[in-house]
Amino acid sequence: MAQYTPPLRDMRFVLHELLDVGGALKRLPRHADIDADTIDAVLEAGGQFAAEVVFPLNRSGDEQGCTLDRATHAVRTPDGFKAAYAQYVAGGWPALSCDPAYGGQGLPIVLNQCFYEMLNSANQAWAMYPGLSHGAYECLKAHGTAEQQATYLPKLVSGAWTGTMCLTEPHCGTDLGLLRTKADPQPDGTYRLSGQKIFISAGEHDLADNIIHLVLARLPDAPTGSKGISLFVVPKFRVNADGSLGARNPIYCGAIEHKMGIHGNATCQLNLDGAIGTLVGQPHKGLAAMFVMMNAARLGVGNQGLGLTEVAYQNAVAYAKDRIQMRSLSGPKQPEQPADTIIVHPDVRKMLLTARAYAEGGRALAVYVALLIDREIASDDEDERRECADLVALLTPICKAFLTDNAWLATSHCMQVYGGHGYVREWGMEQFVRDARINMIYEGTNTIQSLDLLGRKVLGDNGARLKKFGRLISEFVEEEGTNEAMQEFVNPLAELGEKVTKLTTELGMKAFGNADEVGGAAVDYLRVVGHLVFAYFFARMAKVALAKQDCGDPFYTAKLHTARFYVAKLLPETAGLIRSARSGVAPLLAMDEAMF
Repeated sequence: MAQYTPPLRDMRFVLHELLDVGGALKRLPRHADIDADTIDAVLEAGGQFAAEVVFPLNRSGDEQGCTLDRATHAVRTPDGFKAAYAQYVAGGWPALSCDPAYGGQGLPIVLNQCFYEMLNSANQAWAMYPGLSHGAYECLKAHGTAEQQATYLPKLVSGAWTGTMCLTEPHCGTDLGLLRTKADPQPDGTYRLSGQKIFISAGEHDLADNIIHLVLARLPDAPTGSKGISLFVVPKFRVNADGSLGARNPIYCGAIEHKMGIHGNATCQLNLDGAIGTLVGQPHKGLAAMFVMMNAARLGVGNQGLGLTEVAYQNAVAYAKDRIQMRSLSGPKQPEQPADTIIVHPDVRKMLLTARAYAEGGRALAVYVALLIDREIASDDEDERRECADLVALLTPICKAFLTDNAWLATSHCMQVYGGHGYVREWGMEQFVRDARINMIYEGTNTIQSLDLLGRKVLGDNGARLKKFGRLISEFVEEEGTNEAMQEFVNPLAELGEKVTKLTTELGMKAFGNADEVGGAAVDYLRVVGHLVFAYFFARMAKVALAKQDCGDPFYTAKLHTARFYVAKLLPETAGLIRSARSGVAPLLAMDEAMF
């Protein structure tokens, strides 16, 4: 059976020792009274909820899945999901980082980030139900009318209602410019929507009284392509003027997708047959409005990858410390036993340390980005807000793609540690692998994220955002340049930073001549920049650990070992990636289509 222990010690390290979150929050008026004790208390309670309430439902939810009643279009979630959600609502967890004006607790987003990492480790399929609601809240808060906000936000904040994002359709996939769902204006100012949406996570369920769908559709006079998309809020049940639930809206689940993983979440085909909705934001500007929710979802999916990396690592370590098989090549390490535990073998160590490094690096990055968002939202300094917004824009595709790619590698490695036992259901590892695979696909495939990073976030602004992060690296390298103990971390970081600058310039020049060069290099490029970001955070973590390694707490020694492993064994991947990116697009496009 699988197990899970919330990684509170490492969270506290990242929050308090690495990033000084308390100090950063005190500079923000709305969070000035939040201290380390408050942060730790919330996370301890959140970890307890994740481990004791949600995690025990992970395997059973996967095995049971969701059930659609085709006659009523109702979906029943796995046993225990509804009760766990009720407990989640009763505990006030949906309101954690929401605006007090709508019933929220007003706590920083960085706290919500850590809480959701634990939920994703515990049960990704369950966590997706409330997770999407927060994105719907953010979208309506940013672009909804006063009436829409008054109607929907308090219910989303309390958790009484949940939210979805309804983007893609059977024929268009990621290319939303091709969508066909129609929205016909009505005399009363509402719209009747008709069409079909697919792959809608948590699109229908029995956890909450109402589901608030944010739907992309076209008005009758819409121009073609993505410039003709509008956004509408379409509730499962229409809402009366007094806030009570009214008639059932004709937006129905026609089928549940039969998926490789996340079986406990209802991924639905939704049919809209004249469903009543109201316009969110301006006509034909729906994609821009929806990007608020999409960007939140992309960070959330990166967090899903992080959560699965952590829980897979924990289980693989426990197994490796218990399973005996063969002797160490250098001689018995546990002579009292008939064989050594497999954790003595170098390649088992490599697989475990890969997962550990990707979890710890991912946690540092995810918490850092969440803190940037808190500063962007709450700072009184316009320059600080702009600076934080630029860094969040740059790092969002890295969070989504790099963390989920790493999760696929890490969960696969951790399953490998089990040998044949990992491939069977009994130990729970194969579920982590199956669940991790979707995170590389939805909310924009990782190739889309790579194109976004290189094409829009780097070349699109002539490298301005990348240079801002580069300055953080340069300042750190300069500060630690004479610190002998830090050279093993600083030198590789500085060297990779220079290589990224050269590679970026080279790819920019190639793109002027042939835009396909961006497509040929983007995936490699994102992974190189992802490693640059991780190298920066591991160097910073090593600095803290070096200063405290003699305090008697083995945590800091372990942190140093992990940082050294990352630099020695994982960072060198960038050499091959850079060579591949520089090889250009010709090897990809030279073959005639008929030869495939």
